[in-house]
Amino acid sequence: MANDFIAPDGLPRCQWCGGAAEFLPYHDNEWGFPVDDDQRLFEKLCLESFQSGLSWRTILNKRENFRAAFHHFDFHQVALFSEEDVQRLLQDAGIIRHRGKIEATINNAQRAKEMVEQEGSLAAFFWRYEPTESATPQTQTTSPESIALAKELKKRGWKFFGPTTAFAFMQAMGLLNDHSLNCVTRQRVEQARQQFQRPY
Repeated sequence: MANDFIAPDGLPRCQWCGGAAEFLPYHDNEWGFPVDDDQRLFEKLCLESFQSGLSWRTILNKRENFRAAFHHFDFHQVALFSEEDVQRLLQDAGIIRHRGKIEATINNAQRAKEMVEQEGSLAAFFWRYEPTESATPQTQTTSPESIALAKELKKRGWKFFGPTTAFAFMQAMGLLNDHSLNCVTRQRVEQARQQFQRPY
């Protein structure tokens, strides 16, 4: 199909992963595969928030720097960050130096700790928003579930996480299989989702 990207191996992928060389391994090995690890879920929440207004390529290229700066997104540690840590991060050229997003990450780490106490795990909470039906792949940027998720997180005090960010998070963490219909990775993701034990 015209909207598919033919990768160097001659097989079709989602069109977006032809945008940069680093997208292909991320697309083939991470994007859309179901995740129930709280630290990985929290990392993606934070990175999606940092991406707001920027390209995913920018964030992906800085991901290892973000991991180093935020203790690999261990939210128990990030929740303890002080104004001194904010100042340190504002001097870190390896990440996005945006005070609002840095402070939101610390705030969200504190909210994540509360969520684990209330819900048992982040995974148990987020997987409740798995869509029951999915639209044609990559035709929407929000969904009823992402709108509901963003609304609930806002109510719980999370920041920098609107419906569009929530939908991108759900796509990436495998709450839906949004790989294009011809993409060779789509079937692998579907098998992973079928074998996945929902954490709620």
